[in-house]
Amino acid sequence: MNLEIMQNKIIDFIWNETHKAGVKGAVVGISGGIDSALTAALTVKALGKDKVLGIYMPEAGLTTATDSEDAKAVADWLGIEFRTIDISGIISAFMAAVSDSESADRLSRGNLKARVRMSLLYFHANQMNRMVMGTGNKTEILLGYYTKYGDGGVDLEPIGGIYKTEVWELSRRLGVPEPLITKKPSAGLWKGQTDEAELGISYVKVDNVLRMLEQNEAPEAIVDTLGVSVEQLNSVIKRSERNEHKRKAPPVPEIC
Repeated sequence: MNLEIMQNKIIDFIWNETHKAGVKGAVVGISGGIDSALTAALTVKALGKDKVLGIYMPEAGLTTATDSEDAKAVADWLGIEFRTIDISGIISAFMAAVSDSESADRLSRGNLKARVRMSLLYFHANQMNRMVMGTGNKTEILLGYYTKYGDGGVDLEPIGGIYKTEVWELSRRLGVPEPLITKKPSAGLWKGQTDEAELGISYVKVDNVLRMLEQNEAPEAIVDTLGVSVEQLNSVIKRSERNEHKRKAPPVPEIC
């Protein structure tokens, strides 16, 4: 899709949905990554900078100085109100209140952090009569590569209809600071974590795989056309199928 058309569709979506809901603005979790930077930029274009609050939620000892600098740079670039909330104390209090918390695995701890951040965003949104803007892109949503009721717990997903590679393209068009576009994507839930290492495939390849799957292309054709391995293809398919529940409302039984 033409980038200008894509940009205008997202801006119109944000404006229409927030006005329909009768809210006074938006809250965006600013991580220091490209997805939140693009989401914030589009939200500012839709609503104006005075109606957008950016909240940065680092964890002491884990969040890098680069992420902190990049998050602040985005807020300064956009001219939006910016607040920093260290989640370390909240995580520590939670873990102290739960028996056997020391044995919790890395994924459980990481999901907890995402859900704490979601709660903080909604606390501010409720106080200010605003909506929480999600920062998930289409690639992450199709793969289920996010925390259910964590970063997936939002009111709107402005960039949820565009792939990760399109996020980079649209970000360049909008003038998002180049260091954010070129840095390695990471959820920042544990040290050394990067999206592509965890997925086992680059975003460029996974986007092309997802596009061909949406077009109902045969697995053999995908492997031959894109040069991905059978293992990589199967991993993408299984991840998407396994996480289908994240993309749906909780099921309820049919009562006759």
